[in-house]
Amino acid sequence: ERIGMIVGTAGHIDHGKSTLARALTGVDTDRLPEEKRRGISIELGYAFMDVPATADRSATRIGFVDVPGHERLVHTMIAGATGIDHALLLVAADDGVMPQTREHLAVLSLLGIDQGSLAITKIDRVDAARLQEVRTEIDALLQGSALAAAPRFAVSSVDSAAGDGIDALRRHLWAAARAFAQRARPQRDANAAFRLAVDRAFSLPGVGTVVAGRVQSGQVRPGDELALLHDGESRSVRVRSLHANNRAADLARAGDRCALALPGLELAQVRRGDWLCTPAIALTATRIDVALTLWHDEAKPLRGGTTVHLHLGTADVMASVAPLDGDAIAPGQTALAQLLLREPIGAWHGERGVLRDASASRTIGGLRVLDLVRFYCRMPGW
Repeated sequence: ERIGMIVGTAGHIDHGKSTLARALTGVDTDRLPEEKRRGISIELGYAFMDVPATADRSATRIGFVDVPGHERLVHTMIAGATGIDHALLLVAADDGVMPQTREHLAVLSLLGIDQGSLAITKIDRVDAARLQEVRTEIDALLQGSALAAAPRFAVSSVDSAAGDGIDALRRHLWAAARAFAQRARPQRDANAAFRLAVDRAFSLPGVGTVVAGRVQSGQVRPGDELALLHDGESRSVRVRSLHANNRAADLARAGDRCALALPGLELAQVRRGDWLCTPAIALTATRIDVALTLWHDEAKPLRGGTTVHLHLGTADVMASVAPLDGDAIAPGQTALAQLLLREPIGAWHGERGVLRDASASRTIGGLRVLDLVRFYCRMPGW
């Protein structure tokens, strides 16, 4: 059984995320002409790396989701981070800890991602004293976080003479993927309803519209009938063919990065933020009850009526917060709340999400979905 681990890069702009992904996998994750011209990631990028089999572990694959680091593209970073198993946080040795390093760490923490590694990049540009300064900054940054004990690797993606950090990091990720496959196997319930959060849609000649994302639960095969949740409506689609972890396959299961060819669907009819799911669970809502955690670094409590950006799955919608345990939620506190959404989205019990402020300038909290819709029944004679 091949169970892939999805690794997501995180870190400030120009700290070497795409370059490191290329050094590890041999794949350039910056595919757009604008990304090539400007030398920065704008969209989500993808690459895969085979993990060699061992005497007691079969071969598996690692999928990399390379996210942008620019402050204006945090919404894209969150869309990629919602589908990862292992965080690879980068800090450039010449810059040190920067604003998006902190915000990306907040996003990872609020999404409940507690498995990860840290790479100190561009070590060929600094001396030993500066490298030690950055290590100290990182220790302070990660103190008290879920990644506090994450192993650190000092690497240069362009100068092999600077050390063997790339090979050491690659071997570490191989070991982490093998351990993840063993740990995750009992959790992959084939009988669970299928759900996939769409993070990419494109058209291929002779194939038509293809949608891609991380399979959140269940499994899918060619020929399956699915529901596409788009703009609050459900549309029936059929899977013609699929790729799992960048290879043609006849089955994709929870944890795989998956691309599905959907005949008869126009590209304009699907976008990032939509869901593909088993028709029986196709449901959207404009109100959801959540357990909401306000990030501990927030300066003020989160008061009722506050407008926020809700990032759930790969969607980004505006919402208003209504605390259910008082008038406000204090920094570091977890409390019950209801979110009133400006537009309908798909959500299911247990989904993790992130809140950003109304101007989308900072991450302020995280949440776990408790209830999508409350049903009230009026029976005859009541």
